[in-house]
Amino acid sequence: MEQKASAVQPFQTPFCGELRSKKYFLLDVIPTEAEQYLDPSMHCWCAITQMAIGPDDRRANTDRCRPGRTCYKSALPE
Repeated sequence: MEQKASAVQPFQTPFCGELRSKKYFLLDVIPTEAEQYLDPSMHCWCAITQMAIGPDDRRANTDRCRPGRTCYKSALPE
């Protein structure tokens, strides 16, 4: 009996791999909690656009840059 190969879905990290903040650059792990990104300024940006707006013209932040967003990319390589 022939088995069909099922497509392997990449592991989805809690936040998009393109989300950045000042605190992001001090980490040596993949962020799993919003507090790991956010400092008192609460400022985040998209590494693709280099702005606080993502490629889908919506705000880049820890509440929105999650699996399910059209521009989301896992922080882990496929």
